[in-house]
Amino acid sequence: MAFLLGSIGVLGRELGGWQTICWALVLALPVTLTVSVPFALVGDLSGGTGAWLGFAYVCLFSMFLGFFAWYAGLARGGVAKIGQIQHAQPILTLAWSALALGETITTGTAVAAAVVLLVVFATQRTRVGSRPAPLVASRQ
Repeated sequence: MAFLLGSIGVLGRELGGWQTICWALVLALPVTLTVSVPFALVGDLSGGTGAWLGFAYVCLFSMFLGFFAWYAGLARGGVAKIGQIQHAQPILTLAWSALALGETITTGTAVAAAVVLLVVFATQRTRVGSRPAPLVASRQ
């Protein structure tokens, strides 16, 4: 997964955020259709107007347009540094679900979220220096 994120981040820096996400969607379309069409044919798609409007919102704004900003950030800040920010997403999701939807956050969930935040904080503060390889004298 890290390789994929790194490759997409580099591609985002080269092509730009909006081109990267659009090409990713074009390339993923055959797989997406192959998997989703059979489920749509046998499933109940009568969720109502509210469900379809919510689905459209998530598809367009949360996923599609959100990727533009995400890839632009990856290209500007670097994949290694900015990619770590994505680890905060579950914690933010928990916070917003509690604030906006009244979800109950259990002690175990709060502890796990705190551990994730501490690990992300620690990795942001840790820098691994690389040493140049020692020169080996060649025998002639």
